[in-house]
Amino acid sequence: MDRLTDQVIAEIKTLSDKEVYGRVTKILGLLIEIAGFGANLSIGSHVHLVPEPGRDIPCEVIGFKEGHALLMPFGTLEGVGLGCKAVFQDAEPLILPDERWLGRVINALGQPIDGKGPLQHGGHPVPLRNKPPPPHSRQRIGAQLDLGVRAMNTFLATCQGQRMGIFAGSGVGKSVLLSMMARYTAADISVIGLVGERGREVQEFIEDDLGEEGLKRSVVIVATGDEPALMRRQAAYTTLAVSEYFRDQGQQVLCLIDSVTRFAMAQREIGLSAGEPPTSKGYPPTAFSELARLLERAGPGAPGKGSITGLFSVLVEGDDHNEPVADAARGILDGHIVMRREIADRGRYPAIDVLKSVSRSLPGAITEEQNGVLKRAKRLITAYEDMEELIRLGAYRKGSDPMVDEAIKLYPQIEEFLSQNKDENTPIEEGFAILASILGMPYQGSAGG
Repeated sequence: MDRLTDQVIAEIKTLSDKEVYGRVTKILGLLIEIAGFGANLSIGSHVHLVPEPGRDIPCEVIGFKEGHALLMPFGTLEGVGLGCKAVFQDAEPLILPDERWLGRVINALGQPIDGKGPLQHGGHPVPLRNKPPPPHSRQRIGAQLDLGVRAMNTFLATCQGQRMGIFAGSGVGKSVLLSMMARYTAADISVIGLVGERGREVQEFIEDDLGEEGLKRSVVIVATGDEPALMRRQAAYTTLAVSEYFRDQGQQVLCLIDSVTRFAMAQREIGLSAGEPPTSKGYPPTAFSELARLLERAGPGAPGKGSITGLFSVLVEGDDHNEPVADAARGILDGHIVMRREIADRGRYPAIDVLKSVSRSLPGAITEEQNGVLKRAKRLITAYEDMEELIRLGAYRKGSDPMVDEAIKLYPQIEEFLSQNKDENTPIEEGFAILASILGMPYQGSAGG
């Protein structure tokens, strides 16, 4: 009964005590100009267009021009014309997550799209555009988080509250890697945001990649590529808002977004429509400031609360790892996982380049013994790849360099170790034990980082 009372009170708080409305004065593409609100509106305010009784189209204020407000819609504009009524929603945009959302698929507005009936709302409202926690109030990152993927657990240790970027071109396997981590992670809950995803791939991701067991402890937020820019951007905000709810309940949350590049592209569309000047590759300044604000919301919570471990995929256009969004994300995040098309082309998945990838929690995240195994493995991979061209051409003479000789012998086994089927799960200790065995090193094991 108390829970129901909290839910009703929370719903009442989201309601406005008055109705303020204006009229549409101009429509240009997806940009709507409205007048009649006076000083009631601000950037980010929500306005509902009412083209006919019983139907409304939610919109957001993205700018102002000559005393009129500029809006973009969350849906299509069929039926909207000059003079159409526009009603101001006074309350701050909020969602009311709940533990009963686990196993559900929702859209950017927090509405169910999985055909399993209405969502049960909780009693703790979370602002969609929440501010990142103050730096001085955050805990430090925690112990290593088991992600179930050998290459990640050994070469790229990720701690509770750490934020990592997965940098890859299209079709290199980012989504499958994300689904493996969502399915096998030791985190309490996974919150997965599919931003600008292909519509036909959503069901495949949920049923084949994530699976029934993975979905049971996940909330999936979806905005497909054909949806308006505001919906694609809001899907990322909703993903972080749901993650923050569970974090504040003391849970360890794994937050996955695929991809933040499409979030930045959506912000580019919005910014350019509002009249912002284009800068690098057409991205306006707000694309980078909003990206930083979004990514900073992940991380450790306040003392006594949980953490949000963030894994954000970055789609590098034309396989250019120095394009503007990738560059900006790399400077914000606590490490980067580089996936290479050349590795995928030779059939090794996940196609992670362990030498080009960096986790900023190393070496402190793992034990001294594990660091010894990791350093030796990296030295052998480096020795082989430095001489790879000569080895392939048959120009390398056996005996010229003992390290290269050993690398030639062990490299196929290391490659096999880094390759992992999406149905396999390898815990941290097992991964280090296998790698140490390949390298011929003794390994006693430990209780973990």
